[in-house]
Amino acid sequence: MTQTAAILTRTGVIYVEIPSPDTILMNGVRWGAIDAFPTPAYWQFQVIARRLVSQPAAYKIGNTLSEEVAACLLGGHGIPASVGIAAYEKLRKLGAFTGTPPSEEQFEAWLREPLRVGQRQVRYRFPAQKSRYLAAALRSVQSASIFPSGKQLRDWLMQLPGIGPKTASWIARNWMDADDVAILDIHIMRVGRSIGIFPQGLTVERHYFELESLFLQFSQALGVRASELDAVIWYEMASSLRMARVLINQLSETPKRMNRRQRKQENRQVQATLI
Repeated sequence: MTQTAAILTRTGVIYVEIPSPDTILMNGVRWGAIDAFPTPAYWQFQVIARRLVSQPAAYKIGNTLSEEVAACLLGGHGIPASVGIAAYEKLRKLGAFTGTPPSEEQFEAWLREPLRVGQRQVRYRFPAQKSRYLAAALRSVQSASIFPSGKQLRDWLMQLPGIGPKTASWIARNWMDADDVAILDIHIMRVGRSIGIFPQGLTVERHYFELESLFLQFSQALGVRASELDAVIWYEMASSLRMARVLINQLSETPKRMNRRQRKQENRQVQATLI
């Protein structure tokens, strides 16, 4: 038995067949119902649907590696996506990513100025720290080699100040359209835990590459590109506070050993990415 769903395109209706809900996908995880968020079947359908209706998940930000490194460094933990993008666009217009990189002091002066985000002005968090990282990273990127794979670029980036596995994977995925790395942000982690592909005891701080391997296995089992799956999950979760809350509630009801401080920290991370 299979389950079927229809995708309406400009040229007609396309039917997609997915294994039955009780079929095992991997490691005891079942496909689940195609219309039941956030099952594996649901995510496979979302990736395929976006592909067929000519709405592939877009994730590259910059036109050069320097721009991509800067865009990802300016975002990340504790910085809402809208603020990170606003900071990046401001620096790009100032010419910060062409020619000789500005000094750490110049970056800091620019980042301390108010940013326009929609109809409001905001202050960028961590201007001194991010300026130090930007100045060092952009100097190194100017002499970077050509990397044959996303993983090799990620490994090289991790040698630079302020760039850990998640940020390095983010840059590599964006720049090289890489499917051999994964960006394990709070949304991917919540979905993975809810589905059951990520064991509750593993954290990105201590087990990043083990979790990444499980996510890559998950995308392979679904028959979709890891880069597409990663981007679709992030987009849906970051765009919908309701979906984020569904997963928060699901995980709160599981016998997960997480103290109150850890749970509050995760909730703050979700809220930060949704602003």
